[in-house]
Amino acid sequence: MLRYMATGGVFVGGGIAPRILPALQAGDFAHSFVQKGRLRSVLADVPVRVMLTGRAALLGVAQCAHLSAGGLS
Repeated sequence: MLRYMATGGVFVGGGIAPRILPALQAGDFAHSFVQKGRLRSVLADVPVRVMLTGRAALLGVAQCAHLSAGGLS
């Protein structure tokens, strides 16, 4: 993320993420995410989201297929 300055957001996914959501929301994760020295001010503005759906990969493939077929997002 930092290499490309992709500041649109970080999306945490996978089977474990929704199960540890309370731990992620407790603040330690967010605090550790931001504590990156001189890049702290950049990371403080990057949203972090947890994907709760187990179908994220399927939805992504469907979106790619839709766009490839000429559809609008």
